[in-house]
Amino acid sequence: MSLDLLIPFGILLVLVVYLIYTRSKFEKDIVQLYENKFEQWKQTSAPVKEERVCKELVGLVYKEGYKLNIELLNENVKDKLEKGKFNINNLKG
Repeated sequence: MSLDLLIPFGILLVLVVYLIYTRSKFEKDIVQLYENKFEQWKQTSAPVKEERVCKELVGLVYKEGYKLNIELLNENVKDKLEKGKFNINNLKG
């Protein structure tokens, strides 16, 4: 091979390597950009709704002698009391 063909072949080889490098860098930048946009979208699109359980006063418990009396402020909870669906919490204070 003569030197006349080696110089254009070298320039072509350098050009191809440069174009491959710039394309791969461009693709990485684009992927990173879209990942950042996706993270921002996830944060702003639909916030996760936390289900909060609010306490509601539905009755009062009194001790008279050795008996406990419950006065209901809301009659809708009477069936839950009769079925025994309640928890007892001890509040010290």
